[in-house]
Amino acid sequence: MIEMMGDLIAAIMGLIKKGDYDTALKSIDNAYHQFLREDASFFTLIPKEDLTEKLIKEHNYTNGHLEILSELFFVQAELLYSEGKSAESLVFYEKSLILLDFVLRESRTYSFDKEKKLSELKERVAGLRADL
Repeated sequence: MIEMMGDLIAAIMGLIKKGDYDTALKSIDNAYHQFLREDASFFTLIPKEDLTEKLIKEHNYTNGHLEILSELFFVQAELLYSEGKSAESLVFYEKSLILLDFVLRESRTYSFDKEKKLSELKERVAGLRADL
């Protein structure tokens, strides 16, 4: 499931780079339904401070679910950033960072790629916070 998600994220990033924002947004919305069985708004409304606890305790999400959600938040942040909505994108970058950090801390295996992405997310969040 994670591999399928990776292919989908790559396709959505391609749409964003082409400037096809409407199709990218539709693909993101479909991915929320396909992989997590919820609307994007469900996740958007959860405050970042409560994100992991609420999803794990109240909705029985696994680290796999959280990793997928982190990727969806990331690609949604990229879309918003590309549309010039920096403040809105920051919220999604922060949520993506929180989830990825949690997954990495809870994981029993080391992933260079995930650690690299975590570092890049931290830099992006810090840069956006400084700009706003």
